Amino acid sequence: MLHLRVIAPSDRSTEVLRTLAAEPGATHITLALGAAIEPPGDVIEADVARASANDVLAALTALDLVRTGSISFEPAGTMLSRAGEQAEAAAPTRRDEAVVWAQLLSQVREGARLTPTFMVFLTIAFLLSAVGVATASPITLVGAMVVGPEFRPLAALSVGLVRRDIGLIRSATRTLVISFPVAMMLTALATLLWIRLGWIGTGDVENARVFDFIYEVGPFSLVVALLAGAAGMLALVTYASNVLVGVFISVTTVPAAGLAVAAAVAGKWNVVLSSLAQLGVNLIGIVLAGVAVLLVLQRSDRRQRTLTTTPERRHPTLPPDQPIPGADDHKGQN
Repeated sequence: MLHLRVIAPSDRSTEVLRTLAAEPGATHITLALGAAIEPPGDVIEADVARASANDVLAALTALDLVRTGSISFEPAGTMLSRAGEQAEAAAPTRRDEAVVWAQLLSQVREGARLTPTFMVFLTIAFLLSAVGVATASPITLVGAMVVGPEFRPLAALSVGLVRRDIGLIRSATRTLVISFPVAMMLTALATLLWIRLGWIGTGDVENARVFDFIYEVGPFSLVVALLAGAAGMLALVTYASNVLVGVFISVTTVPAAGLAVAAAVAGKWNVVLSSLAQLGVNLIGIVLAGVAVLLVLQRSDRRQRTLTTTPERRHPTLPPDQPIPGADDHKGQN
């Protein structure tokens, strides 16, 4: 479930409470009159089943609370409550299939932005991959895969395509188009410096033959990318961060880019082309898989809602014409 916290102007509190009271998937509704200082208003909290969150957030947004107050929510964590169990059971879809779009969009919008931190992590990942190739170190290559942050803009691109959000697509594409060439250029400069210092030689790129999976596009290259993209998107939706780490390790986007740089410095252009092809296959496969997963979840949610009969209101003591106790009296005090 999600824990919802709303700051509402006193003249909107009754509408907020009525919206939550009428939602079968909402429970543990509380009201603190005049508790909010900035912005001023009442604080209303509730626990909402994930499958009901989209409807609740849409209704609250329609009350203009984004401008006049605030709406925030987060995973509720462990909950021991019969009322909570009843709210989840009354939700129109199963919990694990529910995508809270407002939450997902907030996550991927942050990940789609090109920030100095993103550039630093990507550059470090590329440098680690170059070192891993030059020293024939599988552990260093795995470290490069884990450090690489490229899944975030790829996931944002998938969400943008499904939601037809041009701004999100543009932001994610811009991040990928700028960050990869810049990080590769910095890695090339570092590789040239290491060669000049005598730490590695141009022939060390031949070590890549030990890791042919990095640059040789085989029959499973696209399969692995699709499976990793699907697992990554499911992990993003269901907060399975440990699965995300596994996704980073399973795909070779960062090692392929790092190897392409090292091979270019060594003049191994066949390896460069093959590595870039592997990189492209992985990037495209992850995005396509993310789109497919979101479309399946979206369609499943709609089908469940169509098949589910609307349950009775869980709060029959709050008919439309009855004020919320204390809320209306509070209006005149502000």
